[in-house]
Amino acid sequence: KVERERFIGAGRYERAEGRRAFANGYKPKRIDTPAGTATLSVPKTARHGDTPFYPKALQRGRRCEQAVMAAAATMYLKGVSTRDVEDVLAVMGVEGMSATQVSNATKGLDEELERWRSRSLAETRYLILDARYEKVRIDGIVRDVAILTAIGVVPDGDDPSVGRRRVLGVSVALSEAEVHWREFLDSLVARGMRGVEYVVSDDHAGLRAARRAALPGAAWQRCQCHLQRNAFNRAPTAPIRKRIGAELREVWSAQEVERAQAILDELVAAYRPRHPKFADWLERNAPEGFAVLSLPEAHRRKMRTTNGIERPIQQELKRRTRKIRVFPDVDSLMRLVASLLVEIDEKWLTGKAYVTWEREDG
Repeated sequence: KVERERFIGAGRYERAEGRRAFANGYKPKRIDTPAGTATLSVPKTARHGDTPFYPKALQRGRRCEQAVMAAAATMYLKGVSTRDVEDVLAVMGVEGMSATQVSNATKGLDEELERWRSRSLAETRYLILDARYEKVRIDGIVRDVAILTAIGVVPDGDDPSVGRRRVLGVSVALSEAEVHWREFLDSLVARGMRGVEYVVSDDHAGLRAARRAALPGAAWQRCQCHLQRNAFNRAPTAPIRKRIGAELREVWSAQEVERAQAILDELVAAYRPRHPKFADWLERNAPEGFAVLSLPEAHRRKMRTTNGIERPIQQELKRRTRKIRVFPDVDSLMRLVASLLVEIDEKWLTGKAYVTWEREDG
């Protein structure tokens, strides 16, 4: 009321020259607060020019306080469905908050997330690349889209002798075709990523071609877990499927490339008489798991597969998106994914070192 009187330029029943408007009763307004839903009587004025009175403590067109909106957004980004968020807030006394309002509550994060996604990068020695698919409604049609993610192992800014995992970037594309991977990798380079010596990923044709074009000088390691699954699927008999994993692990456990190749040659020779096609596949594909042997021995266990991105990111992303099933648009998917990646990146930044670099002087 006091604020309205100041706006009008006169008190209640006061006659004053130069008054801007006249009091015009009250309008009920429901607002959701951390203490529940309250109904307020908002003072009104008769319309005067282009600036009608409205209390500064309230936001025109918004029913929820910022604290409630932030809580709703946080629950959604933690993997709680919009319907469940609505139910939780109802128990807290916040009435009638719709699923659309919950979704809109998260849009305030977009500017901050975009700054994080476009931040400058620096030296990155090791690079892990992977993708997973989610369903998104595009032009009224539900489509599978690829979430392309890059993790780097970079020298620590305070202690260059250790390396830390960092989330370098994420992109949502219609597929894993070369053009999408190439655009993604080029964007990382444009943001300052440099010095990549080693890349580990699955053997996707689009990714393979894009990697060769964007990072021609980096050694490539085909994820040994994926390669082992590929061998299992190609095994011609059940007994071979049972033992091929152990046989390939024996090959990859060698300390030197020459020894690994020798063990592989013996394995190929054993299969060739009865299963020549399988032997040819092993001979051609198994050496793509050898690049890790060029790394310091202490780094090999962590860099032989894409587990550095599968376990902390892909599994957590799956947990958070399984209730959503179909995202309404690409922006909502990117918003949730980027929010998760920010959390993980901050945790890695303040956590334990991932690797220790060997001194160059030996």
